[in-house]
Amino acid sequence: MREMTPQQVNEYLQDTTTKPFLLDVREPWEYNICRIEGAQLMPMQSIPVHLSKLDPKQETIVICHHGVRSRMVAQFLEQSQFENVINLSGGVNAWSQQVDLQMPRY
Repeated sequence: MREMTPQQVNEYLQDTTTKPFLLDVREPWEYNICRIEGAQLMPMQSIPVHLSKLDPKQETIVICHHGVRSRMVAQFLEQSQFENVINLSGGVNAWSQQVDLQMPRY
């Protein structure tokens, strides 16, 4: 599993022609407060049940609040034969401090 900082992910999203899947593993109440544009919500606890809805060949960036839950999900995805998983280190909290200073924080 790769780790990328918010700045690296932001630059990568702007530079790449093929967009990765942005997987937000927070709870709905967190997602309703703030989110990275284009991120799809799938709470951490639901990942095993909905694993078949995800493409193991698609590059996936996993997002949470501080980067801990997303790291656990990224490890689970790799163990489930996902080939290209990236954890957003620091999560949306770091994103709000380093990339989108207008993003609400909680």
